[in-house]
Amino acid sequence: MVDRVTRLEGKEIWGYKNVTHNEPYFAGHFPDFPVMPGVLIIEAMAQLSGLIILGPRTEPEERNMVFMGVDKVRFRRAVRPGDKLEMHARLIYHREAERTEQAKIEAQAHVDGELVATATFLIGLFSNTDA
Repeated sequence: MVDRVTRLEGKEIWGYKNVTHNEPYFAGHFPDFPVMPGVLIIEAMAQLSGLIILGPRTEPEERNMVFMGVDKVRFRRAVRPGDKLEMHARLIYHREAERTEQAKIEAQAHVDGELVATATFLIGLFSNTDA
């Protein structure tokens, strides 16, 4: 759900998703007043957030990333067809252990410079051999 990463600097990442009129969820959410479902805004921010950890890896396919928690979710306004969802995420902490990693990341989404959503993610990264 991330169309482009525009910048990755250390513990921060920026990117966006173009919200187009032909997104399949607009047919039912809602036909007369189409808005992007909040859960998909959160998913887009989470995907961008995960790239902070996966970005520098040479072999990301050797790890599986999963949600471990989502906190402090707030929606400020609707995201509509034609909007550009600009996202920013910042790594709060990253812990590595022998078989797992854990990261806490704060993220925001804006449309036309206006804050539309915020969330804090707890993300786990596990080796493919742990399954």
